[in-house]
Amino acid sequence: MTDSRRIVIAGTGSGAGKTTVTIGLMAALIRKGYMVQGFKCGPDYIDPTYHTAVTGRASRNLDSFMLEYDVVKEIFVRGSEGADISIIEGVMGMYDGKEATSDKGSTAEISTLTGSPVLLVVNCQSMARSAAAIVKGFQLLNPQTKIVGVIANKVGSEGHHKIVKAAIEQECGIPVVGYLKRENELEIPERHLGLVPSVERGELAPLFAKLADLIGETVDLDLVWELAKAEPLQVEPKLFAPREAAFDVTIAVAKDPAFHFYYPENLELLQAYGAKLIFFSPLAGEGVPEAADGLYIGGGFPEEFAAELSQNEAVKESFRQAVKKGLPTLAECGGFMFLTEAIVTTDGESYPMVGLIPGKVTMQKKWAALGYREVRGKEGNFLIGPEEQAKGHEFHYSTYATDEQLPAAYETKGLRGTKPEGFARDNLVAGYTHLHFGSNPALVKRWLGLCAEVASRA
Repeated sequence: MTDSRRIVIAGTGSGAGKTTVTIGLMAALIRKGYMVQGFKCGPDYIDPTYHTAVTGRASRNLDSFMLEYDVVKEIFVRGSEGADISIIEGVMGMYDGKEATSDKGSTAEISTLTGSPVLLVVNCQSMARSAAAIVKGFQLLNPQTKIVGVIANKVGSEGHHKIVKAAIEQECGIPVVGYLKRENELEIPERHLGLVPSVERGELAPLFAKLADLIGETVDLDLVWELAKAEPLQVEPKLFAPREAAFDVTIAVAKDPAFHFYYPENLELLQAYGAKLIFFSPLAGEGVPEAADGLYIGGGFPEEFAAELSQNEAVKESFRQAVKKGLPTLAECGGFMFLTEAIVTTDGESYPMVGLIPGKVTMQKKWAALGYREVRGKEGNFLIGPEEQAKGHEFHYSTYATDEQLPAAYETKGLRGTKPEGFARDNLVAGYTHLHFGSNPALVKRWLGLCAEVASRA
């Protein structure tokens, strides 16, 4: 159960200003002395990086496609512990999700699942009374959603804001809690994979501070605080139900700006089943720890650091030796790229990588794959078998190519059909797909069980 206030920041569509408002609200509320917890609807991991940088607390994904409803609520309750207010950033438009005929996978669904009030961000550029019609439509499409207020974005002046405010409050019966001017609004830089390392280095801190200034000047934070009141949310632990630690093993986790993305629950589930995690930085010259019984190389941005990674032969050799001696290894997206023979950047430079997986990856200027994946394992995949299913997500700017016929790790199903994906051989499973262990926790038990078995033979 949590007594923390909570609020969803939804938009009328992509580009409405959700991230700008979310980060500004987080920073402004922290200035007032509140402890703020961030969440993101859907599988995205770039916006949660912003949240984490601003709040100092790990932001978490709430994804009603990849996870069962009770698990979504459990993740929310666990993540909110100790926070004064939880701010949930939406995805796309408020009602946009997996399909056009329902709210499945949408911000609206997350708001109803968690019983969270909604602040709707409306791009009011070049409109006045019409803004009320937009808000009214969002209220009526699903009356179960609780839209409690509006933030008017991209208004031309304070006078413009007053007109929009009057129209919305008269026709929709909810307050306009504030606005951002078009001329003063600071756009979040285009969100791409290479931007995250600059966030981690603190380079966007001045931008976050400026957003807090703007929100503090034109948004009624006290009213937002009051509107965020919600009934306590009760949930029976399922994903993290009490259990005896079953596996006395150590998992080495590559963690630095080059290998950054892990769903927090993936790491916490490993720990919940008894694993000790050791974090190390390949980018800083740290090889795979000798104490490791298993190896996890997550997604990230090896292309941004291809020159540095390619030059450190000792680090690359530590990965070769770890995999060759049988450490059960999972490499996702950036980790998969790192284990191939080379990364070719957009300027045509080729940088040698670990070379455990034949072939190379080539960076593109536009994303090469994006979307949810329903995943089944292929024969030889120690993590998941052909009769099992898990869910995950792909988002990458590179393509992989090899002249060899190689054993795939998965069969993945997305909007464009089913395809083989990744690479699996012996105790190595690698691919572009980011798996969410919460979609099938049996993967964790199988992985750690194999780690224990391999360690006992050493």
